[in-house]
Amino acid sequence: MPSRRFSARRALALALALGTCLGPIPAHAPAVAQGIAGHPDWPGRGQLFVGTCYQPIDRTPAQIREDIQVMKRAGFTMVRMGDLSWDSFEPQEGQFTFAWFDDVLAQMHAAGIRVIVDIPGLPAPLWLHKHYPGADIVTQQGVRLHPATRYQVNITDPDYRRLIRRLAVAMMQRYAHNPAVIAFGYDNEVGSSPMSYSAGDRERFVAWLQRRYGSIAALNAAWATQRWSRRINDWSEVDLPYGEGPGPNERNIDLRRYWSDATIAALVDLDDVRKRYAPNLPAASNLWPNAPAKGFDWSRAWDRISTYGAEGFYPSDPLGAAFEVMMIKAGHETPVWFNEFTAGGGGDYGQPGRSRMWAYFGLLYYAQSFLAWTFNSHLGGEEQSLFGLIDHDNRPSWKVGEFARFAGEFKTLQRMGFPRYAPPQVAIAYSSQSDWLTSPPPGPNTMKQYFKANYADQVKAAFAPFFADNIDAAVIDIGHDPISAYKLVVVPADYMMDQASAEAIRRYVAAGGTVVMTGYSAKADESGKWFDTPLPGRLSDVFGLRTSQFYRAETPLAFTLNGTALTGTDPYYEVLELDTATPLARFDNTPDHSAAITVNRYGKGRAIYLATAAQADLIGPLVRSLYGPLGIAAGPVTPPGVVARTVEGRTLYVNTQNKAATVSLSHPSKDALTSKQIAGELRLNPFDTALLETDAL
Repeated sequence: MPSRRFSARRALALALALGTCLGPIPAHAPAVAQGIAGHPDWPGRGQLFVGTCYQPIDRTPAQIREDIQVMKRAGFTMVRMGDLSWDSFEPQEGQFTFAWFDDVLAQMHAAGIRVIVDIPGLPAPLWLHKHYPGADIVTQQGVRLHPATRYQVNITDPDYRRLIRRLAVAMMQRYAHNPAVIAFGYDNEVGSSPMSYSAGDRERFVAWLQRRYGSIAALNAAWATQRWSRRINDWSEVDLPYGEGPGPNERNIDLRRYWSDATIAALVDLDDVRKRYAPNLPAASNLWPNAPAKGFDWSRAWDRISTYGAEGFYPSDPLGAAFEVMMIKAGHETPVWFNEFTAGGGGDYGQPGRSRMWAYFGLLYYAQSFLAWTFNSHLGGEEQSLFGLIDHDNRPSWKVGEFARFAGEFKTLQRMGFPRYAPPQVAIAYSSQSDWLTSPPPGPNTMKQYFKANYADQVKAAFAPFFADNIDAAVIDIGHDPISAYKLVVVPADYMMDQASAEAIRRYVAAGGTVVMTGYSAKADESGKWFDTPLPGRLSDVFGLRTSQFYRAETPLAFTLNGTALTGTDPYYEVLELDTATPLARFDNTPDHSAAITVNRYGKGRAIYLATAAQADLIGPLVRSLYGPLGIAAGPVTPPGVVARTVEGRTLYVNTQNKAATVSLSHPSKDALTSKQIAGELRLNPFDTALLETDAL
């Protein structure tokens, strides 16, 4: 048990946790990024970084010296250190040891390697759990868990929050002006820390509800408690909803919002420390906001907690990889940092050429730094079969040479317009809250009987045509980020249409913008309940129609658009009752041949509705028909499996496949990396790349 001498501090920390620290995130907070304006010394144009994640706590002093020489010979320019190491900085409460880290930083600086210093809030050390059991996770069954695995810590516990802030102050005071340090990161993979159900968690959740709703009457209305005799008479009757189910949508969405706000508040607290003690350095953190354990609403908070969007980049397929990167980029004007970058992995030794290919792929999608996870293969712990750049016997693997190769190549590319800064022309609306609502926990719930599709897959389906056409498309929350600069906004399956998102669409279309929205959209309000107004809720007049009726066809949906016959893969369709909207296409095989696509003039713009689920085979031809009228510049033409962008007159091609590909060329060209002359067609070997400039240039 903790000693009584800390009780006053705990009381103060509890008051903070129940007050503004866990206050709800404003629904439409202005998105003003912590960009590089006013900080010309922060990483920017013409700077690319290749390196690794490094845990010196695993290495002896002699190994550290040799490791750094390996990095230097490979041309590495950045490492990330400090994560996962709280008890190495503070082995006992209040006893800090920094000399070991100072020495490693000095060696990195001497080797010309810059360092991201992670504030290692996760996992918490064992002494913290033993002294402050409020940091332990309590399951929804009421079982207290000791920290048997990583990240198993309650990040809302006031003592945890107080102690990680104290560590952050100590580290930032010490390293803010260290010449090796280039940025700070916070709480590695914080989105993966689980929900907890202690008495203290319930108190904090109730306080959050009181701030959100203000009265029991408002809470009862939001939660539809008249159903199933669940009326709440006073705040003492409120229980924590079960994150693992069962429970209705209205309670589940508020539980997810609460934990999201709590996570964001913990990160904002650390960024406040940075602003006070290290305002000269930016923030770039590996946070994992879409982690399955809990996650948080990154799309509505990125501007409060980061300077550079950063992630652990472990791609499986190119479309999914591009989508995830653009989601992490969000509304940042700055590039993306791969604070962890694929170099093999758990049970995967690696495949020659694959990491280099994904690095070039990252360049196409705004990436600036590429830090291999991890440097040395792990001998023990939960990642003992995770393979890094250095083999278990300390011999550098072939992967060191591969990283050295593209590290050298990137020194040339950073003089040719990389990292990329060109803003996307198109925005894809993504809502964490629609995702949460349409993915309810197990239990009696008719949600999935209606919303049978996967929300994230539908958003990817809307993203897919632009990916295939090599056109940049932002993935943003349109209720948070400005959309006026985009030539087209696509809103796929946005089930929960809150006031901020609806008003953003209304303003954008009225001012002359074009929006494409798909079926399943605007069915529920902020509480998670269906609208009691004409659907699509809050936007029926903008789209000029009503969408209440829906059915599922017995045969694949089909219609003709601009003379081309199209067939879908999802049988869901809505019967559109048209008011001011006019049909652009009608279904061939629905009973009344109802409208498949409609357009409505609203103000100076157009609101287009696709009366089925977002699916690439249908939405692709629709958005492509808009490229010309909207002035959307098409990207380079490539065969499937090859992605490309044109940067400063040169076109970078990346073959993402483990087989050869051929690209047809309209002009003779030269590969700027190899000086090879190419005419007629470009043959790309498996995982190969080429940077072509025409002879005219």
